Amino acid sequence: MVNVIDREGVRRLLATSRARLVEVLPEKEYAWAHLPGAVNLPLRSLDEAAAGTLDPAEPVVVYCHDLVCDMSPRAAHRLEHLGFPDVADYAAGKMDWISSDLPYEGEADLVGPHTRRDPVTARLDDPIGQVGDRIVADPAGLCVVVDEHDVVQGTIGPRELAGTDGAATAGEAMRFGVHTVRPSEELASLLQRLDRAGSDHVVVTRTDGTLVGLLVVGALRGAPGWEPDLG
Repeated sequence: MVNVIDREGVRRLLATSRARLVEVLPEKEYAWAHLPGAVNLPLRSLDEAAAGTLDPAEPVVVYCHDLVCDMSPRAAHRLEHLGFPDVADYAAGKMDWISSDLPYEGEADLVGPHTRRDPVTARLDDPIGQVGDRIVADPAGLCVVVDEHDVVQGTIGPRELAGTDGAATAGEAMRFGVHTVRPSEELASLLQRLDRAGSDHVVVTRTDGTLVGLLVVGALRGAPGWEPDLG
């Protein structure tokens, strides 16, 4: 039976063995973005000759795009039939990896590398008086409120500051249910959407809701592929 592993399993395997990462998507998708050090063996050309570029004595981890994609389980079974005894399927795929703010290689220009990692933050029970000055002094003019697990709960901006007094907590003053994006978003298309919405920032989180940082539009205008919406 093929061993299905998750993201942390991949990281542990790479840290403790000479495991080989194999992306089984077509070459164009591999060139867009892939896990660091991964080789590309597209499923449709995974014959004995292609498999011969791998060492059967080493663990092999195959992956494709995401959980919906079935190429990695098919490739894992294919390699087993070709005589590879230690094959693991990273079923969640590269989008799980990239959206969790882990490094990638390739030509994709994604949100993660452009994210500001030091936004103003506050805990739910922090007095608003302790964060107000930091919000005013920060170029983004925004505080991201997180809980004890670093999961994003809301934001505080000038409107929220003006609508409360210094005795309130960050949790009481914040705007909750704020829009977030993942580090795996294409930068250019996101900037266009934010421009159409009239937004100058967006909170970036991992798939578990933990804070990555803040994407500030003003610092990125003119990035490759970005164009203002002209209606």
